[in-house]
Amino acid sequence: MTSTSPLNELGEFLKKRRAELSPSAVGLPESDRPRRVPGLRREEVAQLASISTDYYTRVEQGRMQASTPVLETLARVLKFDDDERGYLLQLAGKNTPRARRRGRQQVQPQLQRVLDDLTAVPALVQGRRGDILAWNALAAALVTDFSRIPEKHRNYPRIIFVDPAMRSLYADWEGSARIAVAQLRMEAAKYPEDPRLIELVGELSMRDKQFAQWWSDHRVAARTIGTKTLNHPAVGELVLEWDTLTANTDPDQHLTVWTAPADSPTHDRLRILGSWAADQHLPASSTLG
Repeated sequence: MTSTSPLNELGEFLKKRRAELSPSAVGLPESDRPRRVPGLRREEVAQLASISTDYYTRVEQGRMQASTPVLETLARVLKFDDDERGYLLQLAGKNTPRARRRGRQQVQPQLQRVLDDLTAVPALVQGRRGDILAWNALAAALVTDFSRIPEKHRNYPRIIFVDPAMRSLYADWEGSARIAVAQLRMEAAKYPEDPRLIELVGELSMRDKQFAQWWSDHRVAARTIGTKTLNHPAVGELVLEWDTLTANTDPDQHLTVWTAPADSPTHDRLRILGSWAADQHLPASSTLG
């Protein structure tokens, strides 16, 4: 990944989403005339957004800054979801003030205290780029022994793509990997000049063709809740619900917790996983020197 203008990224994002919509999907009649490119034409998007084709073309080519009302209209015309709309506005600098480059993150004390008290469920804290800042012993037992990974490489998207064990651990590895890429895309809009993010995307694009393809797709997603199924080598299948808490003192830090209903097989297996973690002497981050 090379550092590119946010306006160029915005234009590429619009182009990708435009190519995925058929005329019928936006209420336009289908034409008998063959289309040279998939999806909507630029003039069709401009017509639906009530702007000139020249104006839209310049926006898509990264040659001009669109106003917020125009961006909101384009998001509606191209049927963006909330994450895609937020990403569009972030690229345009309309959503929040452009984030300043910051130094190395350390886990917030409040999140560390919560993490220390979570002993019955897996939990970890992620920072910018998906860097793993802290974890409990059950998270190490569930995913991997993070203490064995050099701090520079202790990054969730990197682990997902680089560690072969992740492809067998996650029942839907592709779905999890795609979400990781989509979250990095959101991060790139917020911190377009982050050198570590640029380095990470460049490395993963070179190492993994799927990452490179999914990155070029411009899919975006924010951290949210969900369900994941893991095939753990020690305790078997785990169907886990995950949720996140954000630190008020640093909105770029998120505590992720995996849980299961009390009457579920997964709940029982988490207790077994805790015993296994103790037998393996898997350390929580707070116990490291």
